[in-house]
Amino acid sequence: MRKFLLPLLFMLLFIAESLFVQFLPADVLGQNRILAPRFLFSGLLLLTIFVGRKQGIIYAAIFGLIFDIVYIEIIGIYLFLFPFVAYLISKIMHVLQANMIVAFVVSVFGIALLEVGVYEMDYLIHVTNLEFIDFLNLRLYPTLILNAAFLLIFIFPLKRYFEKYADALRDE
Repeated sequence: MRKFLLPLLFMLLFIAESLFVQFLPADVLGQNRILAPRFLFSGLLLLTIFVGRKQGIIYAAIFGLIFDIVYIEIIGIYLFLFPFVAYLISKIMHVLQANMIVAFVVSVFGIALLEVGVYEMDYLIHVTNLEFIDFLNLRLYPTLILNAAFLLIFIFPLKRYFEKYADALRDE
């Protein structure tokens, strides 16, 4: 039963992103800003930080593929970027201490890397013609603020769950 809780948690975060977008008013910040919830990716980064690189990259690849299939016409952007950023974060965490403050800062940095990577891929294949400075003001900053708020609320319970999961993996 315990093996199904982690994929279930990530599916709930995946669904929570969709629900958040559905029920969020379009002009929540008073201007036409784009808020991209990255709740699933935040959870994947915390899994990578508190459990390990292997589990983080495997789950990032699986859910990156699911994300591409459900939301994106081009298969591969999130399939590549989710595990790549998780790998980079795992390398960064080899140098840093894995506590909640560092995990928060590194996770926000990982979300920023993901957003910039998605923007650059979209710009490269001409899906968007938005200039980088406009991307920063319209999408990146509001997205980072939203996901930082999510992390502030959920980092402690997710950390505790992932540490228990890591202990269970070591006991097997």
